[in-house]
Amino acid sequence: MKRTTIDKLCCPFDKADLKIKIIAQDLDDNIHEGVLTCDECNRYYPIINGIPIMNPDEYREPQLEKAALTQQSAEQYLKPPKVH
Repeated sequence: MKRTTIDKLCCPFDKADLKIKIIAQDLDDNIHEGVLTCDECNRYYPIINGIPIMNPDEYREPQLEKAALTQQSAEQYLKPPKVH
């Protein structure tokens, strides 16, 4: 995923801006691993192999998402979303 892509993405649930935490990128600044987060609804969207995973909650598999990211980053940045 290119770094400029973040400017075109928003949270699919509340349309809020997303913040990015880059975990792995190459020399051309292509993001290979990271986490997009929404401060409004506290949801997270992992970036795995350069692809942001932005599925609705009912179609997500948190255990697979965590396993795909490095162990340290998964524990530090992935938290279950708060449901209001």
